[in-house]
Amino acid sequence: MNQTIYPIGIQNFEKIRKDGYLYIDKTALVYQLVTTGQYYFLSRPRRFGKSLLLSTLEAYFQGKKELFEGLAMEKLEKDWKEYPILHFDLNISQYDSPDSLYKILNDILSRYEDEYGTRPSEVTLPLRFAGIIDRAYRKTGQRAVILIDEYDKPLLQNLHDKEMQNRLRNMLKPFYGVLKTMDRAIRFALLTGVTKFGKVSVFSDLNNLMDLSMDNRYVEICGITEKEIHAYLDDEVKELADTQMMTYEETCLKLKQRYDGYHFTAKSEGIYNPFSLLNTFAKMEFGDYWFETGTPSYLVELLKHTHYDLYEMANTETDADVLNSIDSASNNPIPVIYQSGYLTIKGYDPEFGIYRLSFPNKEVEEGFVKYLLPFYTSIQASKTPFEIGQFVRE
Repeated sequence: MNQTIYPIGIQNFEKIRKDGYLYIDKTALVYQLVTTGQYYFLSRPRRFGKSLLLSTLEAYFQGKKELFEGLAMEKLEKDWKEYPILHFDLNISQYDSPDSLYKILNDILSRYEDEYGTRPSEVTLPLRFAGIIDRAYRKTGQRAVILIDEYDKPLLQNLHDKEMQNRLRNMLKPFYGVLKTMDRAIRFALLTGVTKFGKVSVFSDLNNLMDLSMDNRYVEICGITEKEIHAYLDDEVKELADTQMMTYEETCLKLKQRYDGYHFTAKSEGIYNPFSLLNTFAKMEFGDYWFETGTPSYLVELLKHTHYDLYEMANTETDADVLNSIDSASNNPIPVIYQSGYLTIKGYDPEFGIYRLSFPNKEVEEGFVKYLLPFYTSIQASKTPFEIGQFVRE
């Protein structure tokens, strides 16, 4: 009987470790991250483990050595220290006005002001943020750690409301810019999100971030590799094979076809969607688990407004500049669709610097047809699902 406890929907590292959930050890990469740099940015599709990565970093910087027993970090880290941590989770609200963004940031800052104090002169969000970082450093003697989850959610939710997006951007830009001005008091910072907006956007005041999104060294920091499946989940693969009355080899192939195929650099091995993979083992059944959690509203709106040729979208070519950054003034949907995980890198021409994109796997291809094509303006309503599916496959 399968006794593995799967951390489906659980993003807290401490809970996973204390309650005996499956944890695929990423701590060697975490150690490399914290010892070789200071400011980082990472974009990955939703439900790919970004929040768990931030929670792992939080436990590390809290000095919770006991949570890392038996993991690579236990042997790598010899000098455990506790740092003041400021953790911002922007995934907890809907952003339909500057007031809604202000409320979330104000609530988080107020919580840290209760701990580290405040000053009457700190009347704006950036000034309050900077003041908290400064006092955290002075109070503890250790520089602060800044973790920001889903930094881009306010902008994504207003992708087609340019006026609102500009107002939100004007709030976020100086707020994130504090990370540069307070460098002397910051030990480490990581911002995560689904997308990366252009240099003229919220990052223009923050040019000291190292982007990990297409960095070969950190391709495996989120998601699950084939090697990790065999190291941690081989018994589950065998049980799935028995349950589905398939051979072990057939099961491995079907898992690969349905959930593998994410390539975040030109040379990287395929990465499996962790949410779909763990759901498959938990239920011992193949399914469209990633899509069943819902389609992001920003993507639905994007497809409603775009007239991009679907033939090109399913097998498109682009360069790194387009792939890496979303320009809110552009009508090109490809960067958003790629960074959201609905397209991935399938090939690369080094001579011309051109990437070839396509669907990562069958789950995404079939889910795109089933859940997203009805919103696509270029598809006639009269087309049957069979015709649409054939259209994509061609």
